[in-house]
Amino acid sequence: MIDVVESPGPGSPIEVHTATSPEGVTVSVRGELDVSSAGRLRSCLFEMLTAGPVNVTIDLAGLSFIDSTGLGVLVGAVKRAREQGGDVVLRDPTRSTRKVLEISGLAKIFDIVGDQCGRLGP
Repeated sequence: MIDVVESPGPGSPIEVHTATSPEGVTVSVRGELDVSSAGRLRSCLFEMLTAGPVNVTIDLAGLSFIDSTGLGVLVGAVKRAREQGGDVVLRDPTRSTRKVLEISGLAKIFDIVGDQCGRLGP
């Protein structure tokens, strides 16, 4: 069941879809997560993480690009979720996204599941 669909607006090359299940919330991101679009994902995640403990899975299979601003959104989400007793899992990162996570050292912070090479992270 899809709760929210935010399609890209002018200058915002990203789509954010959220779906709620008994296990938590899945957020699917498609397009480019960069300085011009990160606010859209940040707002979506902040809203769901202020409600209390929640487990969030962020599906990155449709992500074609991520910059440092996008990485900051992911780090902020995992920090906030863990402070409240929840967690954030990254699912199905593309090769380029996985490489950015590894080079930045963030693959050690996140539980990353479902990519082509199997489970990464801690």
